[in-house]
Amino acid sequence: MVRTRLNLALAVLLLAGCGNGNGNGNGNQKLPGVKIDPDRVTVSGFSSGAIMAQQVHLAWSRVVDRAGIVSGPPYGCAEGRLDTALARCLVPAGAGPDPVALARVARDRAAQGLIDPLEGLAGDRIWVFRGTNDAIVAEPVVAASATFYEALGGAVVERDFARATAHVFPTVAAGGDCASSASPYIGHCGFDAAGEIFRRVVGGADAPAAQATGTLVRFDQRPFAADGADPSLGDTGFVYVPPQCGAQPCGLHIAFHGCQQSADDVGDAFAMQAGYNAWADAASVVVLYPQATDSLRPLNPKSCWDWWGYTGSEYDTRQGAQLRWLGNVLAALGVKV
Repeated sequence: MVRTRLNLALAVLLLAGCGNGNGNGNGNQKLPGVKIDPDRVTVSGFSSGAIMAQQVHLAWSRVVDRAGIVSGPPYGCAEGRLDTALARCLVPAGAGPDPVALARVARDRAAQGLIDPLEGLAGDRIWVFRGTNDAIVAEPVVAASATFYEALGGAVVERDFARATAHVFPTVAAGGDCASSASPYIGHCGFDAAGEIFRRVVGGADAPAAQATGTLVRFDQRPFAADGADPSLGDTGFVYVPPQCGAQPCGLHIAFHGCQQSADDVGDAFAMQAGYNAWADAASVVVLYPQATDSLRPLNPKSCWDWWGYTGSEYDTRQGAQLRWLGNVLAALGVKV
């Protein structure tokens, strides 16, 4: 058991590294009452957030139309097991994930009603990114995320694997050293990953606003837990509301941080520095930034999203605690999944 816990700590450390906590959950508001166009719902994520984005997309592909995947393993990679996650889904010593086999699992789950019918993927745009200097998640693992979607059929997949970035979320100028994976895991790389996500996935704008002029709202995540299930999330979530979105229907983009990038770890750094918000202003899109948290029971010391089953065996289906929580948040925003 001690060895298992040490291995888990190593796994989540590899997915994002260490950082100093400064989030606190004080001053939270209610989720803002914005009007969301249910035909304009998209998702993206970095590292553990990238696989969480795939879990959301597959669970609700009837509603969530497209996905941006930045430096993350494919859906189902861990198969609900920590040892599989360690051996296969980061930097595999042997065989990496088999995306064709994982696609068969997804088909079976769709047939059982555990995720949405795969027809919902038809025409969806998928953008998959990995930097050439990423030492945390190997290229074949991230490539398997792209091949997984191709094996399912229907989606339009684009790969971007030729840029010299480390395991960070790339921006034009915000964050730390692009060549080093260090807190807050946002790198000034001269490359706008959020912009590519908007251009290739979200749509609605060809360029960002000159600056973000909307409001970043801190909201209380606790009331959205489903039926007493513990999603193991932080108290504080963020939602960015462009100025025009209080009076008119806007799209919704869900952006998942990586491990050790939560509000408890880096405050609002991911929400404010990753680059989504100026694009959101230009595209009339509300951005939801859900927040994970660290815990000892269940063991998740680096604030990762659940991609190996720490919240239960149904974690990557519509019955998973974190997905059910998100479903309640979307319902409060007027999006029925």
